[in-house]
Amino acid sequence: MTDNVYKITEIVGSSTKGIEDAISNAVSKASKTLRELRWFEVVETRGHIEDGKVGHYQVKLKIAFTLE
Repeated sequence: MTDNVYKITEIVGSSTKGIEDAISNAVSKASKTLRELRWFEVVETRGHIEDGKVGHYQVKLKIAFTLE
């Protein structure tokens, strides 16, 4: 096992479908510009209300990647 060093950044994912979809959207988008993604942590959950119903879910993630 090697000793790794990680960089952590915060991103926000959103979805009209649900929290899990918002997480997946965020990780998928981040993986297009960041290499060596390793883990994420949900640090905040919030949403947008439209006409008395949930219109949008948002999640703030800490996402970590291995430094080269």
